[in-house]
Amino acid sequence: MAQASRKVKQMITASVTREGDGFLVHRPFPSRTLLDFDPFLLLDEMGPMENEPGQAKGAPDHPHRGFETVTYMLSGCFEHKDSFGHQGKLAPGDVQWMTAGSGVIHSEMPEEAFLRQGGLLHGIQLWVNLPKKEKMTSPSYQEIKSQDIPVGKSSDGKVSVKVIAGVAYAQKAVIQTKTPIIYLHASIQPGGRWTQVVPKEYNAFAYILEGQGLFNKQPIKDVKYSEAHQLLLFENDSDEIEIVVPAELNSTLEVLLIAGVPLNEPVVRYGPFVMNTEEEIRQAFIDYHAGKMGIIKA
Repeated sequence: MAQASRKVKQMITASVTREGDGFLVHRPFPSRTLLDFDPFLLLDEMGPMENEPGQAKGAPDHPHRGFETVTYMLSGCFEHKDSFGHQGKLAPGDVQWMTAGSGVIHSEMPEEAFLRQGGLLHGIQLWVNLPKKEKMTSPSYQEIKSQDIPVGKSSDGKVSVKVIAGVAYAQKAVIQTKTPIIYLHASIQPGGRWTQVVPKEYNAFAYILEGQGLFNKQPIKDVKYSEAHQLLLFENDSDEIEIVVPAELNSTLEVLLIAGVPLNEPVVRYGPFVMNTEEEIRQAFIDYHAGKMGIIKA
């Protein structure tokens, strides 16, 4: 008898807000509906938004401590710099997995040519909490270019999965994570079926970028999941998640499947800092204002 796939327990529509210098963000959490989803603290979809020449916005210098930021560019190009002298560019399809750890100041701004020419800006930023023992680890980066991210494919060619973290279709991610994480970007064509192993102890969600499909054989259109910018939380009732796009649909489903082992530790957050106690948050502000997280040099 085939194993049942995980049920969808909740659907959340992302709120629309502005971040940094004013770039458009769709944010399913944190919100009044969902503060966090252990070990995940925030999910932002940047855009999609068309920018006229000179119009693109970014996130100027700001600090982080106690967690990781994962930036995945879908369209457009960002430049990033930090207070440890690190800098680089994120082009379409690239991923930056930054471990803020004990504290770093960084900026994420439109790349010069993209700012000058304009164009479509679209990306995803995920915040992943760090376990207590890793909160004060030294800041570090893993930057992976699009062409270096493994891609798994179904035997019929109707499902393609970019493996940012975890394993799919026997393709293993090159990124190393502090806690067990799955981060997959699937493109499922009409008539495609994707069954992904996700251990029951992992908290898991899907985020729809574009298209329609069936989640646990539940028609998206029947339960009003059809629009982009919607997040589906799964029950922890199976080791599999199944997503199907019926053959009669005429568009490809673009969906993120993200899962991780919960830390089950206290979470105290204030702005750019996420720690385990109020005292640790106060110390983070003291250290920041004392310059212990450094400055970004021009």
